[in-house]
Amino acid sequence: MKPSIPKGTRDFGPAEMCRRNYIFNTIKQVFNLFGFSQIETPALETLGTLMGKYGEEGDKLLFKILNSGDFLKDMSPERVAEGDYRKIIPTISEKGLRYDLTVPFARYVVMHRDELQMPFKRFQIQPVWRADRPQKGRYREFYQCDADVVGSDSLLNEVELLQMIDEVFRRLGVRIAIKLNNRKVLAGIAELIGAPDKIIDITVAIDKIDKIGLDNVCAELAERGLTQEQIDMLRPILNISGTLDERLEALENLLGENATGALGVKELKFVVETTLALGLDATLDLDVSLARGLNYYTGTIIEVKALDVAIGSISGGGRYDNLTGVFGMGGLSGVGISFGADRIYDVLNALNLYPADTAAGVTVMFVNFGEREALASLAMIKKMRAAGISAEIYPDAAKMKKQMARANALGVSYVAIVGEAELEQNALTLKNMSTGEQTLVSIDEAIDMLK
Repeated sequence: MKPSIPKGTRDFGPAEMCRRNYIFNTIKQVFNLFGFSQIETPALETLGTLMGKYGEEGDKLLFKILNSGDFLKDMSPERVAEGDYRKIIPTISEKGLRYDLTVPFARYVVMHRDELQMPFKRFQIQPVWRADRPQKGRYREFYQCDADVVGSDSLLNEVELLQMIDEVFRRLGVRIAIKLNNRKVLAGIAELIGAPDKIIDITVAIDKIDKIGLDNVCAELAERGLTQEQIDMLRPILNISGTLDERLEALENLLGENATGALGVKELKFVVETTLALGLDATLDLDVSLARGLNYYTGTIIEVKALDVAIGSISGGGRYDNLTGVFGMGGLSGVGISFGADRIYDVLNALNLYPADTAAGVTVMFVNFGEREALASLAMIKKMRAAGISAEIYPDAAKMKKQMARANALGVSYVAIVGEAELEQNALTLKNMSTGEQTLVSIDEAIDMLK
């Protein structure tokens, strides 16, 4: 059988991993710069931890893992015949692959609360899995790079996260737009049109405006039970235009009499004004339709788009005041962001934004002329590695043409030759593979040259 991998997953070779590690290292450096500490959580979580945290659509996209052994032993034929997966799953599956890093983090905080200093600032770089339909920029297995602050209500945390987003993409050379909204604004709008009980239906639908357009969103809202009058009231709100200040003012006027909505606008204004006062390379924007389709956001909502590549969001997040409450720990506010490393990888590939030395492999490859020469080469290689220079020897005494072909294929910077003449002088000949220039030097001179 011809080997294959599941749809929505990818292999990454050495050159690709050099590029991915450049992204991960850049993000990690910025996380450390802003005072975040790293943790890791298991790939598997109990379904009790995962289910009900991402909304109805999110629950459908969870990869469930069948129980070990005879997973059907407690399943009656009648239950199977009913075909209701929501009743079947708890009997045959107790675990699932994590859907994101935020819910496992909330579970971690509750389990380790006595060990943590609040506010607790953590970052996490690990893969997540979603049973989504694979398409460009959307994978079933992908990495997230998360940073969260829990134990603080301060909006300065939102400002810091926006500064961190800006710094990451400034270092990567990607021009971005950061879109902001506030869940309290969305709740206020739902109250304003007389449909507070439909807040989840409204947010799930309007979050698709960019994909399916306003008319199709309105059709979906009608299917979800909103009246035509309520939809007509919603249309102009979603069409608010003008500058950032003008749209904030329009929202303020619109929701001024609604306590929930007014608080959301006040929070938005603080985050926007403080962030802009500090300075930002990115474009900052307000998007009233932004909901991100997740039930646990309660305040600020953040989404990041690349300006020069047509792809989905490459970063996003928000505030989730009550997330740990579902694990029995109330009163703990949190706010976080997640960088989509796989989409960022695609953006950097499309724009060719990697530094020239990103894919640099071994610096020096020693040619193998035989056992005596190889042993002398290994002693020199050990000294080079001690000096921080990557070096290797071709393992077999093959023809020179074959050895040089490998050096060319791998993009080796220098080839080192230790033959009979070099052995007599306790030296080596260094060949610069870019210029073709050859120089006879001692090992110490070679190290000085290469450093």
